[in-house]
Amino acid sequence: FRGAMYNRTQNDNGTYNTRCLYCFMTVASAVETAEELEGLEAHHICPERALADLLAQRMQPLSNSHPH
Repeated sequence: FRGAMYNRTQNDNGTYNTRCLYCFMTVASAVETAEELEGLEAHHICPERALADLLAQRMQPLSNSHPH
């Protein structure tokens, strides 16, 4: 799942940056380890993804409702 949501790049000094592919926010920069990157990515709350999920939930009951 991370691979689909985040784009990681490595800096010349060996540190990493990560960017959310939904909202294009830089989640972290100049991070030294992959473990630290994973933790920072796990705590990112993406407004674009949250909105898409909310809209999908609102549309779900409409498709499942049956007229009386």
